[in-house]
Amino acid sequence: QLQLVESGGGSVQAGGSVRLSCVASGATYLAVCMAWFRQAPGKEREGVAAMNILGGQTIYKPAEEGRLTISHVKVDNMLYLQMNNLKPEDSAVYYCSASIRYCVANSGDLWRSQYEYWGQGTQLTVSS
Repeated sequence: QLQLVESGGGSVQAGGSVRLSCVASGATYLAVCMAWFRQAPGKEREGVAAMNILGGQTIYKPAEEGRLTISHVKVDNMLYLQMNNLKPEDSAVYYCSASIRYCVANSGDLWRSQYEYWGQGTQLTVSS
């Protein structure tokens, strides 16, 4: 089994930056494509960034591209999401996810149904 644990959330002022972290443990070889999702109260869970772990290809939600950076450090089994110029609408629970399938480098990589493994989430609150 693959376990994912997120950290790095908290309360941040608008305009600031934060780096969310996700550590993978257990059967880490199962994490072929990894992604970050977020879910705000009353809203659907949405994908914001995904990455092929071996090849490094990335894809972002178009509205967020340029403000977010997904990265991975294989030796530590860590996935990161760097978020800059934070806005109050970024407030959400952020989830790390993993799939046994390769990312396909299109918007399908940001579909919730593509991922089999999920962390418990970390809350990010951005105040104005």
